[in-house]
Amino acid sequence: MALLPRTTEGRGRRIRARLWKDRYIYVLLAPGLLYFILYRYVPMLGITIAFKEYSPFLGMADSPWVGLQNFARIFEDSEVIRVLWNTLVISALQIVFAFPAPIVLAVMLNEVTRSSIKRVMQSIIYLPHFLSWVVVVGIVTIFFRNEGLVNDVLIHAMGAEQTIPFLTNPDYFRAFLVAEVIWKEAGWGTIIFLAALAGVNPALYEAAVMDGASRMRQIWHITLPAIRSTIIILLIIRLGDVLEVGFEQVFLQLNPFNMEIGNTLDTFVYYKGIQQSDYSLSTAVGVFKGLVGLVLVIGANKLAKRFGEQGVY
Repeated sequence: MALLPRTTEGRGRRIRARLWKDRYIYVLLAPGLLYFILYRYVPMLGITIAFKEYSPFLGMADSPWVGLQNFARIFEDSEVIRVLWNTLVISALQIVFAFPAPIVLAVMLNEVTRSSIKRVMQSIIYLPHFLSWVVVVGIVTIFFRNEGLVNDVLIHAMGAEQTIPFLTNPDYFRAFLVAEVIWKEAGWGTIIFLAALAGVNPALYEAAVMDGASRMRQIWHITLPAIRSTIIILLIIRLGDVLEVGFEQVFLQLNPFNMEIGNTLDTFVYYKGIQQSDYSLSTAVGVFKGLVGLVLVIGANKLAKRFGEQGVY
């Protein structure tokens, strides 16, 4: 028993010595750590609103508890069910069409042999990432409105009889969302895949050429397997955001004509929580989104490990 204090004291001295030795690293770490504490963890205290009948006049502490009543409202409200379905459909379209786009671009860029051309192409496809969604939606509006360039070309150059209401016809809404995501983010997403391809041994390609493999065979048997683990990890992370389809992009393009199929969980939370002051239901929807994402990430990670992949953790 007499050795315990000395052991604890010695361990404490070693910890303090190690902290002092790496003090500059911890100083550099402090701003980022403080950011996550203040803007990620402290706001989690507001989750209690989802279990209360929140009133701004009573405050978060004095508002009465209602248990899981707000979560029950999610599945009882037909509007929430419709909004949830819209979110799942848009998210599925983005996973099917937008998620593979960076992979295809990375493989195509990897096949470019001249470094100067490759750098120019990379710079061009990276640029849209740095535009805000306000600018992107503004560009789409200018081009596809009734008096826009696309309709002018269709009427004057292709002989169309009337303009096509691209922005007010709900049939085009989801296609525009997916196409905008591809145009804006696909180039930026290639960075991760190109970094993974940089580690491929060139001798593998040389051996494949000696064996008479075509370029498509080399891509299928060398390039794609080299980035398979990266693809799976990013897909698992993307599944965690399956109920996140981008608030700004959707909100800026909503109008009375496409509200029926375009209103998603993010915009629903805005309309319900900010405009109608139903803070409890909107917070419950946010908690529900987080729980669904957590379950999907855990399930996809276990499935990936079962098939022999590394997974996220």
